[in-house]
Amino acid sequence: MAEQQNFPTFREVFLFATVMKNNLKTIPSWDQSQRPREKFLLRGAQALSTEELIAIIIGSGSKEKNAVELSREILDAADNDLSSLARFTDEDFMKFGGIGECKAVTLMAVFEISRRYQIQQAPPLPQIYSSASAYKNMAPLLKDLSHEECWVMYLNRHNRIISRERISSGGVFATVVDAKMIIKRAMAKLASSIILVHNHPSGSRKPGRDDIAQTKKLSQAARMCDISLMDHIIIAGNSYFSFADDGSL
Repeated sequence: MAEQQNFPTFREVFLFATVMKNNLKTIPSWDQSQRPREKFLLRGAQALSTEELIAIIIGSGSKEKNAVELSREILDAADNDLSSLARFTDEDFMKFGGIGECKAVTLMAVFEISRRYQIQQAPPLPQIYSSASAYKNMAPLLKDLSHEECWVMYLNRHNRIISRERISSGGVFATVVDAKMIIKRAMAKLASSIILVHNHPSGSRKPGRDDIAQTKKLSQAARMCDISLMDHIIIAGNSYFSFADDGSL
């Protein structure tokens, strides 16, 4: 005779499911003082870790992970570097389970607001006295971008900035620098000197052959109009390359 199988009753199944539900590692089950939003209100933003702050932004996690654990996974993918995370695209964010288009756009919007805040907090257009000061002035605009942009700083004879202008965005540097246009604008602004600035999203500071060729071309064009190409700065995240410091001008 076959051995009789004892199947769990409905009550036993219900009790087991209830116990498992109560033991799931979800944020609502945490002590109130440990939930990111409540912790923020009780103890202030400084008391929260970076992953907890991101958890507040994304609001919820996935079936496998709560919001804090998902935020930790996202940070790990960026090597715990907010500058790298700021360069993530919507596609990068949506690779994580639990991050859809809405949450991806929300995260990108937060970083864009932060970038604009840094720009507004920059001091009024100052005097440029070194490559470091030029980098400090332009880095908030360029260091976290995932695409390439090229800017020109127009300076008066006291090396004070008259204006900063973006002359191209998203293209290959060698094809978008128009020396004639830059010199024409410099003359219209009565600029005595200019500084060319562009970024390398790859993080490499090293100038390429096209960078070198364009620098030489712009320097010659400026000199013919009695305007000095003071420097060409390549911004690569938190570091930079200066053609002037390198003696390449």
